[in-house]
Amino acid sequence: MRIPYPDIHPYAEHRLEVSKLHTLYIEESGNSQGIPVLFIHGGPGGGTSQAHRSFFDPEKYRIILFDQRGCGRSSPHSELTNNTTQDLIEDIEKIRTYLKIDQWLLFGGSWGSTLSLLYAQAHPERVSGMILRGIFLCRDKDIHWFYQHGASAIFPDYWQEYLQVIPAAEQGDLLTAYYKRLTSDNEIARMSAAKAWSIWEGRCSTLDPNNDLVEHFSDPHIALAMARIEAHYFINKAFIEPNQIIENCHKISHIKTVIVHGRYDVVCPADQAYALYNALPESELHIVRDAGHSAFEKGIADNLIRATDNFAMSLA
Repeated sequence: MRIPYPDIHPYAEHRLEVSKLHTLYIEESGNSQGIPVLFIHGGPGGGTSQAHRSFFDPEKYRIILFDQRGCGRSSPHSELTNNTTQDLIEDIEKIRTYLKIDQWLLFGGSWGSTLSLLYAQAHPERVSGMILRGIFLCRDKDIHWFYQHGASAIFPDYWQEYLQVIPAAEQGDLLTAYYKRLTSDNEIARMSAAKAWSIWEGRCSTLDPNNDLVEHFSDPHIALAMARIEAHYFINKAFIEPNQIIENCHKISHIKTVIVHGRYDVVCPADQAYALYNALPESELHIVRDAGHSAFEKGIADNLIRATDNFAMSLA
């Protein structure tokens, strides 16, 4: 079984102003002459961490991480203005141009898989391949499953805690109720909603309970950005058309794509990965039998690192 590569430090860090309001944090690590790979984090609003560098052989890859608008080390923190899917796609192109990269490998999980696919469909000539984990197609039914009814039947105990911050009269539309609180001027209500939202996601993200992950999701800085930005995107249907990703897969059918998905992923059920696989008949699908949603579960990490190692050989 493959394990993550050892921790490394960036050899370059950048702050790129992508609008009058937003400035992105970008870092490069590994081999400056290596194969360019862009790590696209989840959420939206999840941000990057040093552990995300460890999916790639640092001798073979030029590893590029960035924090999307409003999260991580990008600024302003948890900002929703001028924060849409189209903005993020344009930001990725600005990063590519800024770093003088012609083509790169995309590596994205959860929302990162969503954004990877949408970017590839907009700029297929710039993508040398994709490694996608925990596929999230961002359809109405996918959002409803996790934030209204579906996952609630699998984790009913955690769901009750998720419900506690919303009065019973508003529980028929939890996304709207949460969005109202996450965008309110009441700081106590805003933080209470952010922590409940984020902890719900953290608790559901692994097959076996992982207290470290839940603690990470409950950090106020992380929780506020992720909850606000996720609610903002989801109440706006991710700023895309219904089933847009599947309907536009013909644009990327030539791009080598590896899909990795946990059999027991409750955040993004495996039917989404299967739908993508059917729409991309040349893709590879690896359903991991003993894993949920997190990239750091052993079976998921093993498959992801095997994929990056294989791409390192084929793209060399």
